[in-house]
Amino acid sequence: MRTSLVIATYNWEEALKLVFLSVLNQSQFPDEILIADDGSTNKTKEIIEYFSGKLPIKHIWHKDNGFQKTKILNKAIAQSNSDYIIQIDGDIILHKDFIKDHITNAKEKQFIHGSRAFLNQKITNLAIKNNTINFRAFQKGIKNKLNTINNKFLSKTISTKNKNLKGTRGCNFSFWKDDFIKANGYNEDMIGWGKEDTELSVRLMNIGIEKYQIKFGCVCYHLHHKIANRDGININNNILEEAIKDEITFCKNGIDKYAKRDQ
Repeated sequence: MRTSLVIATYNWEEALKLVFLSVLNQSQFPDEILIADDGSTNKTKEIIEYFSGKLPIKHIWHKDNGFQKTKILNKAIAQSNSDYIIQIDGDIILHKDFIKDHITNAKEKQFIHGSRAFLNQKITNLAIKNNTINFRAFQKGIKNKLNTINNKFLSKTISTKNKNLKGTRGCNFSFWKDDFIKANGYNEDMIGWGKEDTELSVRLMNIGIEKYQIKFGCVCYHLHHKIANRDGININNNILEEAIKDEITFCKNGIDKYAKRDQ
């Protein structure tokens, strides 16, 4: 099984540097890394070029035209040469077994959502200043402290298959590329921040793919930042509610513009 790590980013090169350092620290590496860049400046490009000498990176970029995360993710995943996609955001630092945990738990007819621990502003600033990528369980200044625990026994015991939409998040998400394409990927009618990962999860479940929610595994740390502009949330909520009500399996405005389905 070939695996792609997809990293969504936009104009925060200091955070992306820490993400790359945490990838270099992995106990198991992905076969390729795809940077889904929603229009960043050359500063981000310079960081990517530096780490391209150490990691197998493809940089997928489009012009900055507002928040177009769904579109750039579709473009990036369309270029994947792998069977399995692990998706994070460009402000997520990975526990050393993050990739290994996703690969170990990958099963047919299943997608995975993991959890995250939140770093406060002080720890985030120190991490950026000192290139820190390792954190202690229950460390002061980390919210959701239980999410710092990486334990195989607890993970196997507590992790569940469920249809709870509350635990869906694109910053700790993995799925089979074929399943993603069957659902036509992210819905590009969803503009601005929010709910795009939840709506995709609904369509995956509607085509018979089960959600597996990982606890005490697939551990990652979310750097502190200002809350994103949420102007598009009403539109996105309406699209999500329609997908749930009408049991939609395939969005009209998706990845098929860039990657065709197998016949």
